[in-house]
Amino acid sequence: SSSAAPKAPPAPKKGFKLVLLGDASVGKSSILMRFLHNKFCEDMETTVGACFSTKTIELRDRVVKFEIWDTAGQERFMSLAPMYYRGASGAIVVYDQTNAGTFERAQAWVKQVAQNCTNPNIVMALAANKADMADKRQVPMETVQAFADSEGLLLMETSAMSGKNVAKLFETIAGHFPEEPFVPEQVGRGLQVTAAPAATTSSAPAKPQ
Repeated sequence: SSSAAPKAPPAPKKGFKLVLLGDASVGKSSILMRFLHNKFCEDMETTVGACFSTKTIELRDRVVKFEIWDTAGQERFMSLAPMYYRGASGAIVVYDQTNAGTFERAQAWVKQVAQNCTNPNIVMALAANKADMADKRQVPMETVQAFADSEGLLLMETSAMSGKNVAKLFETIAGHFPEEPFVPEQVGRGLQVTAAPAATTSSAPAKPQ
């Protein structure tokens, strides 16, 4: 008998949408650059609107593909944020350990996401960034831990500069993801597709979902 055809490789898994939120200059883009390229740049340009990137990581028992939206922290872009986090599987809220005001606003971000995100099981993490400057810390970690516990957040002290816990942050979030990415139910509703063949099933629009 003829040998069986070689098995096709498994189709790439769907990506898990992850959004970075927090004030301007807390280090969102620096954390992302460290995660994507293992680099740190002193003079990161301020993010305008949002930037999209992807990275696939291997955990012990699975492969997880991240689809990451790095959002702008300035107030003028805040009204755009829900568009990015609404259907997300995960969110990282970042604050700067040396600036107490950024922790206050991080708390507001967490509550905003909890109220407005369409995914009831979103995995949310709080990144206490700039851990390399812990001697200038303005909010005791006990206070931060109490807030994280009350909101059901993963909490990690990170340093984009040294790389401390950055990969671990993303790996921990990935480990809490379910088998499949969250798909918002309402995606596609109310969209009129013209001249579509009757037999074709409509597919959900692409990013951001």
